[in-house]
Amino acid sequence: MNPPPPDPLGDCLRDWEELQQDFQGIQETHRLYRLKLEELIKLQNNCTSSITRQKKRLQELALVLKKCKHSLPSEAEEAAQELESQIKERQGLFFDMEAYLPKKNGLYLSLVLGNVNVTLLSKQAKFAYKAEYEKFKLYLTIILILVSFTCRFLLNSRVTDAAFNFLLVWYYCTLTIRESILINNGSRIKGWWVFHHYVSTFLSGVMLTWPDGLMYQKFRNQFLSFSMYQSFVQFLQYYYQSGCLYRLRALGERHTMDLTVGESGMAVPPWNADRGAGRAGLLLLTGV
Repeated sequence: MNPPPPDPLGDCLRDWEELQQDFQGIQETHRLYRLKLEELIKLQNNCTSSITRQKKRLQELALVLKKCKHSLPSEAEEAAQELESQIKERQGLFFDMEAYLPKKNGLYLSLVLGNVNVTLLSKQAKFAYKAEYEKFKLYLTIILILVSFTCRFLLNSRVTDAAFNFLLVWYYCTLTIRESILINNGSRIKGWWVFHHYVSTFLSGVMLTWPDGLMYQKFRNQFLSFSMYQSFVQFLQYYYQSGCLYRLRALGERHTMDLTVGESGMAVPPWNADRGAGRAGLLLLTGV
């Protein structure tokens, strides 16, 4: 006797019942998620306001201490110095705390992205974004070496030159945006390095819009040769600095969001100067 034919409608109904049960679980999970998210936002606001108040009081305390320091007796100077060091250490702790709290974007990020929160909440997400930023620099450096070599020795065309200069404009614009996001997430990138990328963006735009002519042709080969040299040095520097930075992180001397010196100009934070100054000297040897 042949088995009865399968019932497609019955199978669909059974699948629908299973989906209904799963959907109820999803709804409950999403409800809990929204409740926890509201609690998280309240905690973020409370923590931000508390840190702001205490930082203001610390500034007032440091100012009063600075004014009365010269009139203190000799036996009280040691206590005043100890209090100053504790204030600096507290400021460093606040810096680490604020890296996990939402903050207003600076002028540049506000113009580019608007009022979007770019603060990453987990340490893993911050480190992953920093690692992706480092890979982006490395890959683009290799591409710039190849393209500048092609324009310098193989192709002498204003079209290929314009493509290379457009790549430079896009590269430096992207770097400034990513570096601003990293700063919002606790990275100690030096301001002079970010400013130099703004200048590089402007100068690359000048090269992009420079009309072809005698002066352009005279400057072209020098510019392409310099671009090759600069990209090659950055390529070598990346591998050397990344090795030094990895060792210092393993020793606990560097922050997890610090970058290679060639792009960040890292400095030892004031509350950790004595412990990290010696080893950080390795990283400052080849700083740009």
